[in-house]
Amino acid sequence: MSSIFDILGPVMVGPSSSHTAGAVRIGLVSRILLEDEVVFADIQLHGSFAATYHGHGTDCALIAGLLGMQPDDIRIPDSMKIAESSGIKFFFSTVQLQDAHPNTAILNLQGKGGRKISVQASSVGGGRIMINKLDGIEVNFNAEMPTLIVHNSDEPGHVAAVTSLLFYNKINIAAMQLYRNERGGYAVMVIESDERIPAEIVSQIEHFPGIIKVTYVNV
Repeated sequence: MSSIFDILGPVMVGPSSSHTAGAVRIGLVSRILLEDEVVFADIQLHGSFAATYHGHGTDCALIAGLLGMQPDDIRIPDSMKIAESSGIKFFFSTVQLQDAHPNTAILNLQGKGGRKISVQASSVGGGRIMINKLDGIEVNFNAEMPTLIVHNSDEPGHVAAVTSLLFYNKINIAAMQLYRNERGGYAVMVIESDERIPAEIVSQIEHFPGIIKVTYVNV
């Protein structure tokens, strides 16, 4: 069943939902995944993003998201000036990727506290996005539902520990995906839930043995 969002599209500033609204969301979700204030951004653009990012304002939109702006923020056209005045360094370049959506960006970010992350994401239309990779590991989520991203060592018991805690707290899992770079290596679980996940539960998971990092996205 279509929603009013599907028919009318997002409330936004800019000429294109894919190149502007979606790009803002890519920047915003990437900022949340970094869990830090962005001070450096090396952004690579693929396909249609690479061909038209100046004219469609994709560059301004990505920076706006990294600053924490929403797609309807009237400051989006001035986002690069705002970033520069805040001392944020950012660079744009183009890249050719295999089997990637034409509206794809790779954001290599560094935060004020030293955190780093690499996010590959695509704008799939109507302001919607898909996160494709985190630090080189393939994932597949759109950040439209409360989403828990757990980075852990690839060992038995981590999935059971996390899902049991969510079950105990009556949080229903809508979708769950598991990824790893190699057997016994670095793994990521992506859990989308029907309910908001309280901060204290996220904190409990962070202290489980073998957990490397936990990020919660709810935008």
